[in-house]
Amino acid sequence: MQTIEKWGMLEISAPGRTEGNPFTDYTCTATFRGKNETVIVDGFYDGGGIYRARFMPSFEGEYIYEMAGSFGESVSGTFTVTAPAEDNHGPVRVVNQFHFAYEDTKPYYSVGTTCYAWAHQPEEVHRQTLEELDKGYFNKMRFCVFPKHYIHNFRDPETFPYEGTPVDNSDLCEENFSYQVGFEGNHWDFTRFQPEHFRRIERCIVELMDRGIEADIIVMHPYDRWGFSAMTSEQDDLYWNYVVARFAAYRNVWWSLANEYDLLFQKKLEDWERYARILCEKDPYRHLRSIHNCMAFYDHSRPWVTHCSLQRQDLYRHVEFTDEYRVRWGKPIVWDEISYEGNIDMGWGNISGQELTRRFWEAAMRGGYAGHGETFVDEENDILWWSHGGPLRGESPARIRFLHKILEETPGYGLRLGQGSFDETVGISDNPASFITGNGGYEIHYYGFGRPSFRDFIKPEGSWKVEIIDTWEMTVTDGGTYAGKFRVRLPGKEYMAVRLTRID
Repeated sequence: MQTIEKWGMLEISAPGRTEGNPFTDYTCTATFRGKNETVIVDGFYDGGGIYRARFMPSFEGEYIYEMAGSFGESVSGTFTVTAPAEDNHGPVRVVNQFHFAYEDTKPYYSVGTTCYAWAHQPEEVHRQTLEELDKGYFNKMRFCVFPKHYIHNFRDPETFPYEGTPVDNSDLCEENFSYQVGFEGNHWDFTRFQPEHFRRIERCIVELMDRGIEADIIVMHPYDRWGFSAMTSEQDDLYWNYVVARFAAYRNVWWSLANEYDLLFQKKLEDWERYARILCEKDPYRHLRSIHNCMAFYDHSRPWVTHCSLQRQDLYRHVEFTDEYRVRWGKPIVWDEISYEGNIDMGWGNISGQELTRRFWEAAMRGGYAGHGETFVDEENDILWWSHGGPLRGESPARIRFLHKILEETPGYGLRLGQGSFDETVGISDNPASFITGNGGYEIHYYGFGRPSFRDFIKPEGSWKVEIIDTWEMTVTDGGTYAGKFRVRLPGKEYMAVRLTRID
């Protein structure tokens, strides 16, 4: 009997009809039944006369399945679901309203990165990206299903999502990169997918899953010269249903309806709500769902939005609003775009590693999560991590990994903004005790670009362990144990923090 681990992915397949258009002319659904769940999913045509359906079991035990429809002969069988492997913690869920945890309750602290067109790159770049990811800097990656046309990214992708012929792009240059370019000359059949393109996305999802990284899949975006951003409602819906049928059974999937939805000028609010409805109806595993802005925030209070995926709206203040946005929307705040470490000419891509790291810490202390990107000019190959992946050059990734280690030491499931002086940001354990006893026995006082040489504290109750954190040098130094009023000596340099933990 076939076996699969809990939260693994089971795939069943069968040959079927190929006359006409197999992507649209036939039905295919699969039902999976166990003692504790019954899940019905759409199957999909994968080319070569083969239909497939995929399933992620949420319980251990014996299951039966049946795949049926007008595609051909039905198939059925049985399988056993075993305990999950040690590194398999299940899908990520929202926990305690503002934070995340895997389904097995292990806390998840998001430290993400963006590689928009990673899935569409040549094999050498793909390999280099995996080598960087193996260093453990990030546990979430944002990337696109559709190819992307934008500065530093004018080459055609390795594959296209539809059968057809793209326009000759030899005359495109940096003067013609703004959002959707004229689509004349492209010839696509938007009812016939190219399965190989979607297999590339699946390969990326699995490679990320094997490294403990969540795959934040950007389903739509505006940076387009091929016409994928201007499909009709019927073509969009066919695409959405196909994407969900193919990807939903992978446990590490997150859904981002769009990158910069408000630049997709052909789409209206009712379109985004319809796409969300498809997700809610067709994804039986309730993966996390978001939508990302350029200028105007989406209404994140919508019930289908599980967490807020934000891009900064102000040049100077952004992550500093994290605690206010938590109150506004009552959901986890994830800053997926707060400018990138690099040196390109665009203001969104030339901040220092120190500044990007500071923004990560500010977001974390206020009870939110931040995302990384890197945009260093590459005169030789024009390969930038933010779009292609490849080698990393910046100073922030190692510091982000260090922050993640600090966050993993948080009691409970995350931080929120606590009480502190005007010139510091204080993160405290975001659990019920902190609402009753002030800062709740766990505090991180972060000083950002301030440079105090000492800090005085008053703790009238209990004994407190003091640790001095150098967020840039990535060190934690024992500062002693104190009670009452005490002074902590600091080196008078930027990016320092003091962690206080009550020990009695």
